[in-house]
Amino acid sequence: MSEDRETAGKAGDTAPGEARGATLRGVVTYLIGLGLAGGLTAMSFWVAATGVFWQPGVAIGLCVLAVAQIGIHLVFFLHLTTGPDNVNNALAVAFGVLIIVLVGAGSLWIMSNLNANMMPMDAMTNLQIQH
Repeated sequence: MSEDRETAGKAGDTAPGEARGATLRGVVTYLIGLGLAGGLTAMSFWVAATGVFWQPGVAIGLCVLAVAQIGIHLVFFLHLTTGPDNVNNALAVAFGVLIIVLVGAGSLWIMSNLNANMMPMDAMTNLQIQH
């Protein structure tokens, strides 16, 4: 009877589906992700604050660093992989990206259309003077 308790205690040390030592690997994975995310954040602040880069290219560089940051978060913190058990997660992320792109592109299109169809400023001031 005491042997059953000992084996049950050993089997209960880890969560179902986890092998021994998985916790250490998980912590190492999080620390690598934290280091990469912190490095990308510091690089973003450095790119924005320094005058080394061509000024119109800074915004593009920050966008590239932001996309890299998103990738780091998806892989190291949300554990999004290409495994067969993560297909639904990958589809959810793809759908979210599609919605963000549609909202962003639609907003830019509407603002551009409003800007093109707006009355020129000098005509607006003439209207205000006439009234």
